[in-house]
Amino acid sequence: MKKIKTIHSSRTIMYAELEKVMDYSIDKGNFLESLQQNVTGKKSNSGIDKTAKYLKQLYGFDNNNPQFVAFKYFWKMAESSERQQITFLYAVMRDDLLAESIGVLQSVIPGNKAAIEFFEEIIEKYHPNKYSVNTRRSMAQNIASSWKQVGFIEGKVKNIRIEPEISYRVACFAFLLAYLDGYRADLIWNSPVVSALCLPEQNLRELAIECSRRDLIQYQHAGSVTVLNFTGLLNKIGIDGNTN
Repeated sequence: MKKIKTIHSSRTIMYAELEKVMDYSIDKGNFLESLQQNVTGKKSNSGIDKTAKYLKQLYGFDNNNPQFVAFKYFWKMAESSERQQITFLYAVMRDDLLAESIGVLQSVIPGNKAAIEFFEEIIEKYHPNKYSVNTRRSMAQNIASSWKQVGFIEGKVKNIRIEPEISYRVACFAFLLAYLDGYRADLIWNSPVVSALCLPEQNLRELAIECSRRDLIQYQHAGSVTVLNFTGLLNKIGIDGNTN
């Protein structure tokens, strides 16, 4: 049986901690070293070790991983609110339970409640009889909290589904991650990471056009043919264009 990759059994995406690590290490690239130096400010050795463990598990900090290299590049060019969103997208690529929860947000109309029970149901759907009631509840709360951290849900109790603004930079990062994951042309719109933007295809195409205008990618759409070319962006980042 395939092992489930997730930290949401114990944590959320831990954006506040990740931000400290990224800000400390982004120029030198010494991410793993910074974890041992307690740049996250934990007060006990246990807290330091656990935080380092979960951050490394979720984000990897592998300077040879094309997806992480892309993440670093977009972190530098992103504004504060965009950093939260690109962090979430990168986490979706690396956390199974978070990726599986996308369907919850897609099914809830903005303004309606994204109830914790919905997240519990999606966990049970993908992993029937695997978790106890209490564990499933805790995991669902952690997943909902991760969505809150990036602005798709608001409210401490009611969990109201909202629509955050998605910039062209955030969308471009999602498109690129999908490409690096092996998706091409129109299949990119339905990739897990792009689906996490919770936008209709028309909006995604409009964002792709804006990315093209900003000389980040080349986008063409005629009839039933869609072309998204990342060659220029990959060269800027320093990623092998043949990477899948």
